[in-house]
Amino acid sequence: MWQERLFIPGPTPVPAAVLSAGAQQMQDHRGPGFTALYRAVRANLTELGGAADAAVLPASGTGGLEAVAVSLLRPGMRVLAPVAGAFGERFAKVAEVLGAEVERMEFPWGEAIDADAVAGRARDGFDAVLLTQNETSTGVLHPTDAVARLLAGGPLLLLDAISGFPALPLQVEGRYDAAVACSQKGFMAPPGLAVVLLSQRGATQVRGGSPRSVYFDLRPYLTGDLPYTPPVSLIAALSEAMRLLREEGAERRFARHRLLSRMARAAGRELGLEPLAAEAVTSPTVTALTLPQDIDPGVLRAAVRQEGAVLAGGQGRLKRRVVRIGHVGAIMPLELLGAVGALEVALSRLGHGAAAGAGVGAALAAWRDARNAESGGNGNG
Repeated sequence: MWQERLFIPGPTPVPAAVLSAGAQQMQDHRGPGFTALYRAVRANLTELGGAADAAVLPASGTGGLEAVAVSLLRPGMRVLAPVAGAFGERFAKVAEVLGAEVERMEFPWGEAIDADAVAGRARDGFDAVLLTQNETSTGVLHPTDAVARLLAGGPLLLLDAISGFPALPLQVEGRYDAAVACSQKGFMAPPGLAVVLLSQRGATQVRGGSPRSVYFDLRPYLTGDLPYTPPVSLIAALSEAMRLLREEGAERRFARHRLLSRMARAAGRELGLEPLAAEAVTSPTVTALTLPQDIDPGVLRAAVRQEGAVLAGGQGRLKRRVVRIGHVGAIMPLELLGAVGALEVALSRLGHGAAAGAGVGAALAAWRDARNAESGGNGNG
């Protein structure tokens, strides 16, 4: 059986160099070698995310959200949570379980939050606002930077950047008090690490707070005095992944993800699977495609998998309506063409008519047009 190719929002494919870095022999996590490695990882993270400080925890992205909530929120605090998808709802639930008084501000799934409306509501005595940069369940990129500008110097702003950063730009200092990412998405590393980036204001509040959790207390991580045995292999892998990110460069990385999004959307439209999100708010890292009523998403995904590509299903209220193509991390246009081809073959086998090669042709045209625009040519010479 051939190796399946992952086109899901996470975990994502891991480059060979990152796998090799994580396969090295164990080292003393209190010794000088690992101490230097962890210090360098934190420094690289703060530079990458425009932050004042960073912590790396042995947890999933949701663990990072909980660590931020434990460290910066207190029971009884008024917290505003704009919700426009499954992960906006998850962040709200984390804060609620920890005792915050959470008010959900609901927006339609598949649409972006309204920055002006969120900021206007947040000014009504709220202590903190929970924001989701990139809503994985709907394929929508939210205007969180606009909210941050409108609320500068106001309530605490806590950002879920799990499926966005570092595939998407992020500047923490001056905008957010804390932002959370994780290893298995844009970082192109195995699952198991939560990344927490803090502004100066956020770091100051964390250091001055009192612990409400043993495992998720961020304070020791900010001193470099890791409280438990860290996943040394995963941190070595993350270090190598960041070397690859620096080698590619930020602008090339952002442009690559935008191109992948255009390719996926173009292919979906040609195959009769309309993108859920409007072009203006589409996510560069995951595309949700709506399905005709006569196509069962589980059956379609199984058929695509038989062709060697793994797509994601819908979540929550979208479970029966969409399939999602993840194109985050170590995905190149050539690989995405293969995923589109697998989707096209699967749809044909299920009796969903489309001209042969329509989806692949549309994705290829988007790729070609992007390269022609870069070179300033028309592709005919």
